[in-house]
Amino acid sequence: MRLRAHLDLDIPCRRARHPTVSVLSESLGTAAALLAQGDRTLWHTVALSLQVSGSACLLGAGFGIALGAALAAYRFAGQRALVLLLNTLLALPSVVVGLMVYLLLSRQGPLGSLGILFTPTAMVIAQSVLVVPLIAALTRRLLLSALAEGGDQLRSLGAGPGQAALLLLVHERFGLLTVLLTAFGRAIAEVGAVMIVGGNIDGVTRVMTTSIALETSKGDLPLALALGFVLLAVVGLINALIGLLQWRGARAPAEAMA
Repeated sequence: MRLRAHLDLDIPCRRARHPTVSVLSESLGTAAALLAQGDRTLWHTVALSLQVSGSACLLGAGFGIALGAALAAYRFAGQRALVLLLNTLLALPSVVVGLMVYLLLSRQGPLGSLGILFTPTAMVIAQSVLVVPLIAALTRRLLLSALAEGGDQLRSLGAGPGQAALLLLVHERFGLLTVLLTAFGRAIAEVGAVMIVGGNIDGVTRVMTTSIALETSKGDLPLALALGFVLLAVVGLINALIGLLQWRGARAPAEAMA
């Protein structure tokens, strides 16, 4: 990302005695200038980050919620081993995921004919693999708590394990939304896997985290930190909007009862 070339930053900055304070103050000024000037390259990178991570969370939610619900509602042989494996995958390094997806999508790989390596699609796949264990584990824990409270009542009404899990997921939809927010935070903060399968191509696969890594490697620490502040601001705004929806949803039943 050639943000320095795209921007004409006129930021008054007094060099502090302590270098860390100096970098922080310059970074805050740079971040404010980036947002104020509405740089097209910056916002394209932000939009791509949100698109990739959002798509990965939606794709991962389909598999993760189903897996977590099955592990919570059903009893079957090998369940404990599967739960242990799921909990182990929570610590799966992102670079390992990136390497596995790279091998699958490379020309010599089984999916090489698709030709999607070094594209946003490959980045979505890598991030989806990362968030599925997280969504599944948190969904399982959410449903186990819900089943402990209302599972017996649902079973007494004739609901099977699958029906009970589905009903409780609807009832715990705001808790499930928190699970998805956690997965989104995991995905959008990821750098290793998307760097491997995306290639960090300017204007094509470069997202916020890979831009930060690039500027850091170039020694432009103020700009790298400024991009981090922009990323935090964007994600914070999204979390605030979803938190507002959760608050309104929780308030509606109370107002109806009143």
